[in-house]
Amino acid sequence: MKKILSYFPLWSILPIFIIGGVITGLSSYAIYMSRFHSYLSDKPETCINCHIMAPYYDTWSRSSHRTYANCNDCHVPHNNVFNKYFFKAKDGLYHSAVFTFHAEPQVIRPREESYNVIMNNCIRCHEHLNTAIVSTGHHSYLEAKKGMAKACWDCHTNVPHTKISNISSSPHSLAPLPKSPIPQWLKKELK
Repeated sequence: MKKILSYFPLWSILPIFIIGGVITGLSSYAIYMSRFHSYLSDKPETCINCHIMAPYYDTWSRSSHRTYANCNDCHVPHNNVFNKYFFKAKDGLYHSAVFTFHAEPQVIRPREESYNVIMNNCIRCHEHLNTAIVSTGHHSYLEAKKGMAKACWDCHTNVPHTKISNISSSPHSLAPLPKSPIPQWLKKELK
C-alpha cells in the first residue's frame, strides 16, 4: 500500500473517491425515488408512478379486464421472459426520458411496436373466441395495418380504456396516487 501511495499521493486520489461517491449517491437516490423495484413486478399500480397514466389506470380499473388482466398482460410480449423484460426496459427507458424532459404528448398513443404486442396479446388471451367460437380471422396487427383485417380495437373501442384519448378528457380521474418514497422522518425535518 505504501508503494502505491508513493506513486499516487493522497491529494491526487481523493477527488476520484469524492466524484465516485457523488455519482454513486446520486444514482442510488434516483433509483430509490423512481421506485425502480416496482417496475420488476406486474402490479398495475406501478403504471401510475407517472401521474399522466392515471386516467388509463382509472378506466382499466372500472373495466371487465381488471378481473382477468393487468397492464403487462396487454402491453408486454409474452413469448419468453427475456423478451418481456427487454421490452419493459426499452419502453421504460423511453417513457422515463419523455417524462423527465416533459415531452409527453397531450394524446398518448402506443408506439408502432406496441400496437403489434397489444394485438398479439388480444389474440393470445381470446384465442378460443377467435378460432373455435366465432372465427373472426384476426391474425396480426400487421394485417390490420395493411387493410387485410381489422385490429381488435377498431370494433372494441371501449375495451378496456373507453374512448379516453388524453389526460384532459378525464379531469376527475380517481386513480390512487402512489405512496411517497420520502421517509416520514425526513418529511418532519423538512417542516
